[in-house]
Amino acid sequence: MGEKISSGTVHRMPNDLKKALLADKKALEKWEGITPLARNEWICWTTYVKQQQIRDEHVARVVSELKEGMKRPCCWYGCPHRKDKPLSPSVKFILSRKKN
Repeated sequence: MGEKISSGTVHRMPNDLKKALLADKKALEKWEGITPLARNEWICWTTYVKQQQIRDEHVARVVSELKEGMKRPCCWYGCPHRKDKPLSPSVKFILSRKKN
């Protein structure tokens, strides 16, 4: 799996997502056509989950939703790992609820 594939701004490309994108030329083309921030959102959304089954579902959805023309994951509040901007009030609220 030595092929070059773009990552996000904060997150590096995980192997499972890389493998899925390399296996689908259309999805890979769409992946390379979105911004690094958008790629970062997809990677964060995929890796943020804790259960392997859910992660596998997220990887599959990245491929299918990119092919449908989506540029970012639906209903994702954004990557909480970015340090280049402060968290928005809505993200802070969601994160505070997740901790409870």
